[in-house]
Amino acid sequence: MNFGIIGAGIVGTAMAIRLSQAGYKLVGMHTRSQRSYDRFCTYLEWEKRPLAEWIAQADLLFITTQDGMIRPACEELTRKGLYKEGQIWIHCSGSVSSRAMEVDSTLPVKYLSIHPLQAFAGIEQALELMPGTHFGIEGDAVEVGLEIVQSLGGIPHQLASRQKPLYHAGAVVVSNYLVSLAGIAVKLFEEAGIPRQDALESLLPLMQGTLKNLEKVGLPQALTGPIARGDAEVIRGHLEHMPQEVQPAYRVLGLYTLELAKQKREQSGLTYPQEAKEEIRGLLEGQGGS
Repeated sequence: MNFGIIGAGIVGTAMAIRLSQAGYKLVGMHTRSQRSYDRFCTYLEWEKRPLAEWIAQADLLFITTQDGMIRPACEELTRKGLYKEGQIWIHCSGSVSSRAMEVDSTLPVKYLSIHPLQAFAGIEQALELMPGTHFGIEGDAVEVGLEIVQSLGGIPHQLASRQKPLYHAGAVVVSNYLVSLAGIAVKLFEEAGIPRQDALESLLPLMQGTLKNLEKVGLPQALTGPIARGDAEVIRGHLEHMPQEVQPAYRVLGLYTLELAKQKREQSGLTYPQEAKEEIRGLLEGQGGS
C-alpha cells in the first residue's frame, strides 16, 4: 500500500522507515520544520513536494503531528480538498480518539488511530523498540491497523473509542507517574541525608528489580514490603517521619497496595490478617498516623 506522512517527528519518521522496510511505498512527506525534514532525509532521502502533488497517491495518510495539531491539520486538509475517496487517515496519539480527525461526516475517508505503547526518546531507540511494542488500535479500519502493526513487528490491542481515555490513563500512570514516584523516593532519600544523584543511582536497581519481578511473577505476586507483610508499625514509622507534602501520595498508594496485598494472600490460599488490615487502613486514612 502507498502511504504518506504529515509530521516528521520521532514516531512519524520511525514509522516511515519501518513501513518502507516492510514493503509499504512512501509517496509523500510533509513537515513545516526544516530540522525535522533534514533529520528525516538522513534515513530516507526525500525531495520536498507540495501536499497537493502526492496526497491522492496515498492509500494511508499518517498524521503524526503533536496531539494538539491533529485536528487543525485535518481541518486544513478538508478545507483544501486534500484527500481521496477511500483514503485512511491515521494518527498515533494515545489520548485522542480517531473521531477527532472527522471534520466533515460526508468526507469519503476512514479514520484510524495506531498508538505505540512505548516512550521513544529518539529515532534510533524507536527503530530498535518498535518490533515487540504493544499498540492500541481504534477506529473505522481496524483490520488495516492490525496489518500495519504486524508489519511493524508490534503486538496489537483493539480498543473502542470510549475506552481510549482509560487506556491512555493507564499508560500515563505506569510511564509518567513512575518518574514522579522516583522523584518522591529521591526526596525521601535526600531527607535521610543521601545526596540527590546518589539517591537516584541507588534507587534505579531497586526499580529495575521490581520490574523484573512483575515480568516474572505478575500481579499481585510481585508485591513485597511492609503492607504485603501486614507490618503496621513500619507504616506508622514512615508517616511519623515523612514530610507532609508527600504524605497524600503515600497514603493513596498505600490504600491501593493494601488491596493488592489482600489479593496476593488470597491467591496463595491465605487470609490477610484482619487486625493488621484495619490498623494499616486507619494509619493510611489518617486515623492513627503522624
